[in-house]
Amino acid sequence: MSPEQLLSIAASVVDQAGPDEQIEVAVSQGRSTAVRVYEGQVESFTSAQTEGLGVRVIVDGREGFASAGTLEPEVVASMLAEARDNAAFAEADEFAGVAQPDGVEAVSINLWRDEVVNMDTQAKIDLAVELERQVREADDRISGVRTAAFGDSAAAFALASTSGIQAATRATSCSVGVEALADDTDGRTQTGYAFDAARAPSGLSVADVAGRAVGNAVDLLGSTKPDTGTVSLLLDPRQAATVLGLVAGTLTGDRILKKRSPFMGRVGEQIGSPLLTMYDDPTDPDSLGADSHDGEGLACRPTPLVTSGSLDGFLYDAYNGRKAGVGSTGSALRGTRGLPGPGLAALHVDAGSSGSFDDLVGSIDLGVLVFSLAGLHSGVNPVSGDFSVGVEGRMIRNGSLAEPIGECTVGSTLQRLLLDITAVGSDVTHLPSGVSTPSLVIGDVMLSGAAA
Repeated sequence: MSPEQLLSIAASVVDQAGPDEQIEVAVSQGRSTAVRVYEGQVESFTSAQTEGLGVRVIVDGREGFASAGTLEPEVVASMLAEARDNAAFAEADEFAGVAQPDGVEAVSINLWRDEVVNMDTQAKIDLAVELERQVREADDRISGVRTAAFGDSAAAFALASTSGIQAATRATSCSVGVEALADDTDGRTQTGYAFDAARAPSGLSVADVAGRAVGNAVDLLGSTKPDTGTVSLLLDPRQAATVLGLVAGTLTGDRILKKRSPFMGRVGEQIGSPLLTMYDDPTDPDSLGADSHDGEGLACRPTPLVTSGSLDGFLYDAYNGRKAGVGSTGSALRGTRGLPGPGLAALHVDAGSSGSFDDLVGSIDLGVLVFSLAGLHSGVNPVSGDFSVGVEGRMIRNGSLAEPIGECTVGSTLQRLLLDITAVGSDVTHLPSGVSTPSLVIGDVMLSGAAA
C-alpha cells in the first residue's frame, strides 16, 4: 500500500472517536530481504512482508493501547474496541494525551529509492558473494569469513490522531556486512567486522567494507597486553559515534524525569570540552536516521544538545515534554506495536579544527587507536556514568601507529570523557547508525593491562 492508503486506514479509525476520546492510530507496511552466504554459496535467504497497526485511546487521562500484525478490516475494527477496553482499566494520568500540533512545518525529505524495490534476487546474492570473495582474496593472512550478508527494506508508515495530526512517510534502506577471520602464528584467531548501509545499493561500497573488515582482523595479529598507564584515546568516527551515542542516550526526557541520567539538572552547565557541539537532526537528508515526522506525527526538527561543551537541553516526546513543562522536541520514536517514547534519531557532531585523521594520529605522543570497545552493556552505567570496557586497537607512540594490543580495559566516566576531549577532527562521516561525527581524541584515560 502507498503511504496515502495507510493514512486512510488510520484516519478511518480516528473518525470513530467519541466526544470525550483522544485516539491516535499508527499503521505500517513493509517488505525486507536478508541474504547470508558462506564459501560462495547461499547459506540462508529470507524474504518477508510485514504490516501492523497500533491504536491508542485516552479517556479522562486513562490510556489504553492495542496492536495487531495485520491490516485486515475486521482486525482493525477490533483493535479500537480492545484499546477502549484497556483504557477502562488503566490508572488516570494527568499528562496522558496525544501530541498537539505545535506549528512547526515539516521538511520535505525523499527517503525512498526505487532501486531497492527493483533489485532482483540474484543481484542481492551476487553482492554478498562478491563481498565474501574480496575479503578472502585481500590478504594471505585471512583464514576465512564467518559470514557475509546483504539486507534491504522498504517500508511506509502513517499516523493520524484526533488532534488533527496526519503524517505519512516511506523509506528504503540496504546494507552489507562481513566478519573476517585471521589466524595468529600462535593459533589465536582475530576477527574483523565491517558494515555499511545506504538508501540504495548504489550507495554501498563493497570494497570499503571488505577492506575495513580485513584491516580490523590482520591489524590485531600478534596483539599483546599493554602496560597499565594513562593514555590518550583516538576514536575514529565509528568509535566516536559509539561513545557519544551512549552520552546522547542519557539526554532523553524520560530518563531525566526518572532521575536516571548523570546530566539531570545540569542544563546551562559546562558538561564537555568547548570543542564539542552536538545535536539531533533528523532533517539532515544525508543521515539514515532522517525523517520528516516523529513517532507522534510532529515535524522533526534540529534539537541542540551540547554547544561548545554547554548542555542545552533534552529530547522529549509529547508525554514527557508535557510532564516537564517544556513541550515536545519532535523526538518521539515508536513502532506500531509499542507506545511512543523520546529518543535519538540522527545525532550530528560538528567538525573541529584539528585536521584529518592522520593529523590526529600525529598529534599523540602516547595513545591508543581504538578498533573496538567490548562489554558496553555491562561496562557502562547510564545512571552514574561509570565507564569500564574492554578495548582492542593499536598503540600510538610519538605520533606513529605501533604494536597491536588487546586483553585490556579503559576506565573513566561519561562525564569525564566529555570534559577530556582534546581534539576534534575535520573528518565528519555519515554512519549506518544515522550518526554523523568526526574523529575525537580523549586525553588522560586510564588503560589497565599488564602491571607496569
